Amino acid sequence: MRKVALITGSSRGIGRACAEALAKDGWAVCINCVERADLAEALCEKLRAEGADAVWVQADVADAEAVKAMVLRIEKELGKITLLVNNAGIAKQQLFQDIDRATWDRVFAVNLGGCYNTIQAVLPSMLHEHSGCIINMSSIWGRHGASCEVTYSATKHAIIGLTRSLAAELAPSGIRVNAVAPGVIDTDMVQVLGQETLDMLAGEIPLGRLGTPEEVSRAVCYLAEASYVTGQVLHVDGGFPII
Repeated sequence: MRKVALITGSSRGIGRACAEALAKDGWAVCINCVERADLAEALCEKLRAEGADAVWVQADVADAEAVKAMVLRIEKELGKITLLVNNAGIAKQQLFQDIDRATWDRVFAVNLGGCYNTIQAVLPSMLHEHSGCIINMSSIWGRHGASCEVTYSATKHAIIGLTRSLAAELAPSGIRVNAVAPGVIDTDMVQVLGQETLDMLAGEIPLGRLGTPEEVSRAVCYLAEASYVTGQVLHVDGGFPII
């Protein structure tokens, strides 16, 4: 069966690195974005110029109908999805008492609800084929929690629970489900913390630096092909938890 990957939130950052790495590994890829259509289109053109099969689709993963339409388009243009990388996510740094309900609901709708919507959309085909791979993007904060990031951390904790439970449920059907938990990775999302905070965090990481999106993408590529690995959370964090 043809290797077809959907990577959500892949116009930039970790998602972009995953799309590029998977394309180099021979996957046909769908690049997904919600806002930066310009970046998604440019990446798609770049991958095509390098010989890969690629499409891009603008869709909010929190919108179930938009996700269904996206999956139908991918199936039409590339084939049945055999790898789903749930990378799309948002975060907002706030004290818990300052989090309004709209922010709370939106972060959960994208980070966790997005996983629900995409998995629901690709699962029928995977069950029919008795094969498939799902990789969910958690976070170091999904294991340890983070001050001033309660909402984000809560969604990433939930993603680990989703991953482990779904892996047990789908293993008899030949479908693998794993998660990647990045540490502090040098992306736009962490740059909002400011250089002083980033320098402090780098000093607390045993390897002494922030990670790169490409280092996370290599973990995703490994799990995409690791046929005897399921229900696992692969930490890509420079050793941060061992402190």
